[in-house]
Amino acid sequence: MADKSKQEKVQEQEQDLSQILKVRRDKLKALQEEGKDPFEQTRFDVSSTTQEIKEHFDEMEGQAVTVAGRLMSKRGMGKVSFCDLQDKTGRIQIYARKDEMDEAVYSAFKKYDIGDIVGVEGEVFRTQRGEMSVRCKNVTLLSKSLRPLPEKFHGLQDKELRYRQRYVDLIVNQESRRNFEIRSRFVSYLRSFLDGRGYMEVETPVLNTISGGATARPFITHHNTLDLDMYMRIATELHLKRLIVGGMERVYEVGRIFRNEGMDTKHNPEFTTVELYQAYADFNDMMDLFEEFLSSAAMKILGTYEVQWQGETVNLAPGWTRLSMAEAVKQHLGVDFMAISDDAEAVAAAKSVGIDMEGVEPTWGHALYECFDQKVEGMLIQPTFITMHPVDVSPLAKRYAKDPRLTERFELFICRSEMGNAFSELNDPIDQKERFQKQVEMRAKGDEEAGMMDDDYINALEYGLPPTGGLGIGIDRCVMLLTGADSIRDVILFPTMKPLD
Repeated sequence: MADKSKQEKVQEQEQDLSQILKVRRDKLKALQEEGKDPFEQTRFDVSSTTQEIKEHFDEMEGQAVTVAGRLMSKRGMGKVSFCDLQDKTGRIQIYARKDEMDEAVYSAFKKYDIGDIVGVEGEVFRTQRGEMSVRCKNVTLLSKSLRPLPEKFHGLQDKELRYRQRYVDLIVNQESRRNFEIRSRFVSYLRSFLDGRGYMEVETPVLNTISGGATARPFITHHNTLDLDMYMRIATELHLKRLIVGGMERVYEVGRIFRNEGMDTKHNPEFTTVELYQAYADFNDMMDLFEEFLSSAAMKILGTYEVQWQGETVNLAPGWTRLSMAEAVKQHLGVDFMAISDDAEAVAAAKSVGIDMEGVEPTWGHALYECFDQKVEGMLIQPTFITMHPVDVSPLAKRYAKDPRLTERFELFICRSEMGNAFSELNDPIDQKERFQKQVEMRAKGDEEAGMMDDDYINALEYGLPPTGGLGIGIDRCVMLLTGADSIRDVILFPTMKPLD
C-alpha cells in the first residue's frame, strides 16, 4: 500500500483536531448545564508553588497545601490517577485516589483534559516509587482548555508557530520560559547595576517631529489633532543628552526602539536598548563600564563567564581585547590605513582586498569602515572593542584630537555581532551643526537612513554640554548571548510577524 500523501495526512490531522474540539466543547456544555461552569471561577487561594514543595520537601512532607496550574499529563486506571501539574515554577505529580476523595469530585476529575487549569487541595507526600507528590483531597476546575496542547513528547517544534503563538510555546517549551526568565533577570540586574552607580532612570518621547540620534530608516505615523507626521524614535540619544545639559549628569533609559529596516536573525523592527550618559566621562570610561557590566551579569545570572553561542565558546571574563578599527583591518586584511592619507589611495586599497565600494562615498573614512564592515567584523568571536571609528560614519561622536579623521567611539563585537556602541559625545555645537548638515545633504540625495537637522538639540549644545561619555547596549543581543539563542525572535516575546492572510 502506498504511503499517504502529505495532503492526506494534513486532512486527517484537521479531522482529528475538529473531533477533539467538538468533544471538549461538549464537555464544557455538559458542565454548564450542571451549573458547574468553570469560567465562573473568580479566584483560588494558592499556598505553595511546585518549586517550593520540591525544595522544602523534608519540612513540608505531611503538610496540607493548595497548588494551582495546568494539567500537562494524565495516567492511571480505575481507582487511582496520576497527573503532572505545571505552574510558573515547574511541575509536580498529583496523586488522586477514589477512596480518598469525594466520589463525585473524583469522577469529574477523571473527565478533565490535558491543558485544563485546576486548583488542588492535598497533602505533600512521597509515592512508593519515591516521587515527590501531592496526595489529592479535592480538585477544582478553574478554566477549561478547549484546544489540545501539542504532542507531549516533542512540544511545539514549528519555529514560526512558536513565535506566532507564544502562549502555547511558553506552556510546552521549558527552554522558552528559561529564555524569558533570563531576560527579566538581565534587565533587573542592569537597573540595579546602574542605580548603584548613581545613574537616574528617565523616560523620553517615543514620538518625535524628526528622527535623530542614529542613522536608520524610521517609521512614520500621523498625529490627527496636530495634523502632523511624526517619527517613532530610532534612538533615545538626543533627548538624554539634553538632560545632561540640564545638569542631571548620569541618566539612562531602557526603552523600545523602532527602525523600519530589514528583518533577520539579528534584527526585529522594534527592539530594546539601554542608553546611558555620564558627564565628565569619555568612551574609555564607557568601555570599562560595559565590560564590568556584561561580565558580571553573566556571572550573576549564569554562574559562569563561559557561554555557548552560535556554535562558539565565548569567555566573558574581564580583560577583553581592545583594537582601533585601523589596527583590526591591518591585522586581518594587511592594509595599513594609517599610512594612507589620500582618499583615492584609500579606496583603491579597499578594492584591492575585495571590498565593494559601489554606492559608497569615496573617502578615506568610508573605505576604512567598509573594510571592517565587509571583511573583519565576521572574524571577531571573543569580546572585542573596536575603537576610533571614522568621522564619516560617526556624526555624533567627538573627534580624536590626534587625528581629526577619527572619533572617540567604540563598538563591542562578540560572535560576529555588535553588542553596543559608545562615544565620547560631541559637545561642540558648531561642529555638530556641520555634521547634521552633512546628513541632511545625504538625505536629499536619497539616503533614507541619514539623519535630520535638529535645531533644538543644537540650541541645547549652545548652553553647554560637559565632556560626556555615552553608551548604547542592545538588550536583545545580550540576552541572545546569555541564553545561546540563534534568533532575536527567541528572546522577544512577541516578535514582528507577517500576517498569515
